[in-house]
Amino acid sequence: KNPEDPVILDGLKGRIEYRDVSFGYGGIDGQDFGLTLQNISFVIEPGSTVGVIGSTGSGKTTLVQLLPRLYDVTSGAIYIDGVDVRDYDLKFLREQISYVTQEAIIFSGTIAENIRQGKEDADIREMEKASRLAVADEFIDKMDEKFYSEVTQGGTNLSGGQRQRLSLARAMVREPKILILDDSTSAVDAKSEAKIKANIFDSKKQTTIIIAQKISSIRNCDKIIVLDNSGRLDGYGTHFELLEKSEVYKEIYNSQFGGNDD
Repeated sequence: KNPEDPVILDGLKGRIEYRDVSFGYGGIDGQDFGLTLQNISFVIEPGSTVGVIGSTGSGKTTLVQLLPRLYDVTSGAIYIDGVDVRDYDLKFLREQISYVTQEAIIFSGTIAENIRQGKEDADIREMEKASRLAVADEFIDKMDEKFYSEVTQGGTNLSGGQRQRLSLARAMVREPKILILDDSTSAVDAKSEAKIKANIFDSKKQTTIIIAQKISSIRNCDKIIVLDNSGRLDGYGTHFELLEKSEVYKEIYNSQFGGNDD
């Protein structure tokens, strides 16, 4: 719900701080199902790109869903630019954050209409820029009507990777201050995924959080958050720092690369 005296900030920078955050899906004190996340603290600097990795069920998606207040923390607090997220005007808060999930939601209509779901008044230049960042321009340019080509409900006339790139273009056209990618390039081919990540790393216009199953997707992030299977923070640092100090990260790394670091 909206706070009584909601905060709206001009020129949000996108500094994120989780301070001793715990969350449970149970009753008000989180006891019913136990805690999904426990005593998590970290700071993400504005414009940086941070990866999130951990075993299945470690709470990676829950961690980011607390930012746009899809859920509220059970204890502790989350701050954006020093303001508790619960104190922001809810509409304003959610306008600052683009959250892209693995399951791309595509509507029947044109490519342009799908991208404009992110920003209703986006002009052709803005759509071209967003589609370039999302590497969606590669398939849009090949379509007969370009941005005015028709897409079926659910995007059944697009491939899985094309749907995900279109969904990402919709998120990018808003120019959000915070971009959350929740395993949202899983169906994209490796070459396109590498281009998307390079575009995001280069832009530095927004703070980006990337949830991934594969270390290769996030190893070049400024920092990486590692969650253990009890929903605690096992490590927070660069790829090489985590290989030294995070047991969970080392385990994931060895299972994916057989222990060879290139």
